[in-house]
Amino acid sequence: MDRTVQAWVDGWIVSRGAAPPVQEPWGCTIDVGANGHVTRHVFGATGDDLDETAVRKVAGAVTGAGVWLKAFRDPSVVAGWLDDTWWIDPEPGYLMTVPLTAGHAPDVPDGYRLRSWSRCGVTRVMVAAPDGSLAARGQIAPTGATAVADQIETAPEHRRKGLGSLVMRTLQSAAVQQGAHTGVLAGTPAGRGLYEALGWEVAALLTSARHDPRT
Repeated sequence: MDRTVQAWVDGWIVSRGAAPPVQEPWGCTIDVGANGHVTRHVFGATGDDLDETAVRKVAGAVTGAGVWLKAFRDPSVVAGWLDDTWWIDPEPGYLMTVPLTAGHAPDVPDGYRLRSWSRCGVTRVMVAAPDGSLAARGQIAPTGATAVADQIETAPEHRRKGLGSLVMRTLQSAAVQQGAHTGVLAGTPAGRGLYEALGWEVAALLTSARHDPRT
């Protein structure tokens, strides 16, 4: 399995409290146990090294709803390998990495409140808006030398105020304090700009597909 993909898997299961991955010749299977996200199959190769035959075989064996595929190649390519029982996110995700440094987080904007805490190896950060509602959040799971940032979000009405950068830099510093040297995440097109502004680089494109035979 590609080293960055493996690092992402290792941190993601800790972040989400998922079952340990079952290793497969083509990657791994992770039981998540959530409604609409029962299990996910993660392919270990990226780009042109991703094997079409393996993707077709794994996808063809899926019969139940709520099973996901994570394949590190452009959706326009992977879509041609799946039948119409799969919903495919048309926008690519991005597997990204960054060298971690402690640094200093930006100041918290006036009226906002930042809080962070760690439990079971996962550090979480939240930013509360002046009215007490959730403005931004995120979490990071260090697993040795790498740490996976996960579930980073900023409420639409609180964007462009530096809250995303505040959350990310706070999480990155926490991971460095726990001994991590490299950050890994799977980002969306909406988040890519923020991450690249903070020094993250794209390692591979990511296709997300969900089996939904009822559609």
